[in-house]
Amino acid sequence: MATTTATLTLSSADLLSDNMSLSATMNLYKDGTTATGLEQLNYHRALIPTGTNFDLIPESAALSEDASYVYICLKNTDVTDYVKISINSEEIGRLYAGDWLFMPWDCDLTHATADSSIEIQAFTHDATIEYMLFHNGETLLTAGD
Repeated sequence: MATTTATLTLSSADLLSDNMSLSATMNLYKDGTTATGLEQLNYHRALIPTGTNFDLIPESAALSEDASYVYICLKNTDVTDYVKISINSEEIGRLYAGDWLFMPWDCDLTHATADSSIEIQAFTHDATIEYMLFHNGETLLTAGD
C-alpha cells in the first residue's frame, strides 16, 4: 500500500488587512476507505501544438471503478502562454505559464451523453504539459484497454 499526501498552502501578507495563512493536507485513499492508499501513478510530459484540442486523460473502462486525482502543470515560461482545460466540452479553467491544478476526477462511463475525458487546448504557443493521474489501478477488461 502506498501513502500519498497532497498539501496546499496559501499565504499572503497584503491580500487582506492582516496576514493570511491557510494550509490543507489530505491523503489519497481508495474509494470507500480511510486506510488503503492509491497504488498507481501515470506520469506524462506532452507537447501540445497551438490550437490543438487534445484528450489529455481519456475515458477508460479500465479506470471507471474508482475515484482518481489529476495533477496538470503548464511548464511554459512565457507569461502570455495559456491552455484551456475542459471536461465534456465545458471549460473548467485556464492555466498560464507555471500554473498547475490538482483535482479529483471520476471516469464516469455510466452516462452515455457525457464525456468525462480531460481535454486541453494550447493558445499563443505550443504548450509543454506535465500531468499525473493518481489512481487505484487499472482493471483491464479487454485487450484494447
